[in-house]
Amino acid sequence: MGRVMGLTGNEAIAYAVKQCNVDVVAAYPITPQTIMVEVISEYVYNGEMDAEFVCVESEHSALSACIGASLTGARVFTATASQGLALMHEMLYIASGLRCPIVMGVANRALSAPLNIHGDHSDMMGSRDCGWIQIYAENSQEAYDWVIQAFKIAEDHRVLLPVSVNIDGFILSHSMERVEVLEDWEVSKFLPPRKPLITIDPTKPITVGALCLPDYYFEMKFQQIQALKESFKVISEVNAEYETLAERKYGFLETYAMDDAEAAIICLGSTAGTAKAVAADLRSKGKKVGVIKPWVYRPFPEEELVKALGDVKALAVLDKACSFGAPFNALCSDVITTLYRYGKDLNVFNCLHGLGGRDITPSDLKIIFDEALEVAKTGKKGYVKYIGVRE
Repeated sequence: MGRVMGLTGNEAIAYAVKQCNVDVVAAYPITPQTIMVEVISEYVYNGEMDAEFVCVESEHSALSACIGASLTGARVFTATASQGLALMHEMLYIASGLRCPIVMGVANRALSAPLNIHGDHSDMMGSRDCGWIQIYAENSQEAYDWVIQAFKIAEDHRVLLPVSVNIDGFILSHSMERVEVLEDWEVSKFLPPRKPLITIDPTKPITVGALCLPDYYFEMKFQQIQALKESFKVISEVNAEYETLAERKYGFLETYAMDDAEAAIICLGSTAGTAKAVAADLRSKGKKVGVIKPWVYRPFPEEELVKALGDVKALAVLDKACSFGAPFNALCSDVITTLYRYGKDLNVFNCLHGLGGRDITPSDLKIIFDEALEVAKTGKKGYVKYIGVRE
């Protein structure tokens, strides 16, 4: 058993970053991420962390500085949320296109307008196709564990892509939980210093980010596609190695009570904790329900999802961000596409919830489970529900 600490989600990520021997941190504070980088800056100031902390004037500059540092071979971290992530949007694509293994903590928050500081997934879902590996944590323990694994995944020469570790704003970022941490030497053994494949060096000039016209641009993007495919293998290997170290098992997704489930919910982040508690209560009353929680959203775990679904007859897909004008929201669209691709006929409906930080209660989830059980009988599918909205 590791050492136990009381940490908020922001603090858990900061503590993991300290243990990962990061060389450069460039970030701009924004609610509800601010504490994440404040704590890191204290570690640097106190001499607990031998890193360069770069104070910048915007999130666009923060990621720009991280890209430059990463290209020199440094291990790099940044963090943001909401409008900050939106301001980074241009640089997100550059970071992945230049194959910079940056790790970023995101305290997910709603996008303006209207102004809202609370947690939903609008920010990261707005950048879901930027070429980053994307991970969603249910609690502070998972956030801590995934940050350590994220650096190892990102820096693997088969991958060399940036990784975002997402935690729900305020629900996780500001809530203190029991977190079991590793010793510094254990993390150092698991994650040795970065060994970059190629670095920029004034004494050995190379061209980085050159103009790339139709004759080669497509091939460059295809390399990123291949790297994301290759990351499936690397993520599995890192998960297995981390389990040996920490005795905590991770994968592309987690299932709860799915062995004989007739109806299930799939959701990202902290919502899964409440969904599992409600499923346990319904199970005690003889209702066969289960929960699927993807940890890894990009690359999307198609095979793992199909396997996890088993003989489920109905699936409620819970999205915490709105895809305006689309038939379904982001997670649901990916799920339905996967089912079609694998020839799996399943009754699916979409539930949009939690926008602007609105609570989804156990009562709400019980209603969704009951509806899923009813859909399993009736076969009704392909519709969207709005949970808790006042129409």
